[in-house]
Amino acid sequence: MQNNLIVLNKNDNVAVTPFIIPAKTKIEGQNISSIDDIPFGHKICLKTVNKGDPVIKYDQIIGFASKNINPGEHVHSHNLEFKDFDRKFKVIEKKSIINEKSELFFNGIMRDNGQVATRNYIGIISTVNCSATVTKMISEKIKQSNILKDFPNIDGIVPITHSTGCGMNTESEGMQIFQRTIDGFKNHPNFSHVFVLGLGCECAQVDIFKDNVKQHDRVHFLTIQDEGGTKKIVDKVLSEIKNLLVISNNVKREPLSVNNITLALQCGGSDGYSGISANPALGVAADMLVKQGGSSILSETPEIYGAEHLLINRANKQETADKLIAKIKWWQHYTSINNSSMDNNPAPGNKKGGLTTILEKSLGAVAKGGNSVLEDVLSYAEPLKNKGFNFMDSPGYDPVSVTGQVASGANVICFTTGRGSCFGCKPAPSLKLSTNTTMYEKMIEDMDINCGTIIEGKEEIEEVGKKIFKLVIATASGSSTKSELNGYGDEEFNPWQVGVVM
Repeated sequence: MQNNLIVLNKNDNVAVTPFIIPAKTKIEGQNISSIDDIPFGHKICLKTVNKGDPVIKYDQIIGFASKNINPGEHVHSHNLEFKDFDRKFKVIEKKSIINEKSELFFNGIMRDNGQVATRNYIGIISTVNCSATVTKMISEKIKQSNILKDFPNIDGIVPITHSTGCGMNTESEGMQIFQRTIDGFKNHPNFSHVFVLGLGCECAQVDIFKDNVKQHDRVHFLTIQDEGGTKKIVDKVLSEIKNLLVISNNVKREPLSVNNITLALQCGGSDGYSGISANPALGVAADMLVKQGGSSILSETPEIYGAEHLLINRANKQETADKLIAKIKWWQHYTSINNSSMDNNPAPGNKKGGLTTILEKSLGAVAKGGNSVLEDVLSYAEPLKNKGFNFMDSPGYDPVSVTGQVASGANVICFTTGRGSCFGCKPAPSLKLSTNTTMYEKMIEDMDINCGTIIEGKEEIEEVGKKIFKLVIATASGSSTKSELNGYGDEEFNPWQVGVVM
């Protein structure tokens, strides 16, 4: 914080306002006065910017002036526009030091197959929308029976339903993505047992999910048609779940290395403070986890566009950089053939909160990834292979992106928000990090940590990052998040649908 404005770099020609600035207000220490009203979280011009010149924030280009902008003027969509430009990067091979014997521990659950869990759920997964109702019926009957009260080590029943699973080419990329997503959830260690339910005639046949089962006695496959209809399959699965409750409950938490934690890094409802407070603080926490041998997954490819050079510079080798470059090119082509633009990403709420272009949004979003070496670039829902910091290709739509991260193996989620997103994604617990105090106090029942203290100068980024890291460990050890207390997580499963629906 400098002179009551947030000046992020000496080379910037804009600053961020930590409060509402009325028109004709003299800005202390800057020798300028505001020309118009400037909402909090928005940008004010510090130096004359001529039409066509770059607007600089974070010492990076966030867009170009669409008209002359004078010092003290509000800088936003009316005078700042998106234009693409060449971004320089250089890949220098890096060797990562992964701490395989961390002295930090959390209270986790060790599964028989060596996987480590942070929660202990029973899952019911529909392979097609046609089995979604049956999936919910079974879940509701279990909940209504109140039988789980006698099994305190079971965190609950999770129904995984969706709107796809049929009407697609069985050999298509869309089917491959869908199969990886279902596989990732059915094998997730946070499920003690899983029931995979199909209709019987759909494209996503249950047989394709029978391969790649990490522990055969914990995953069960059924179809409505084979079982003889709705009532019969509901009764059968209910009976089988009741028979498994004693086994599912027979777990205990024990000290396990934090290198077993995989953290999903996510943001939603971003505002002008996201890249200044919550995102860089989460980046500190993510780096702390990686240094202890754990893993983090950044995603949302459209929301790194314009900042991808910062990630490419951190790639461990050229092959990793090339993977990320290929993902960016895919998205450029994908948006162009759909008459869209990468700059269509910022939502109305993002802009109301102070963000303008995708370049500005992305520069703040990549801060969640900290400064660790980029170990690998994953396709959507591809299983995590390398410990450390990873990037996973996904849309910027939060539920779709988090679904892919959890399918890849994330067992804790950290979700930053400036506007007040509410989110959960069972079976992984989700922490909500507020970028500003105003929203935190307004939605305190939904937010786990207030990072707005950074904006107010009360805490440093590193201090808040350490708090986030401690809370991640506590959450992985079983502490409930606000999202869990509010009952979020049953409806947010949303696999990425790519390709033609036929």
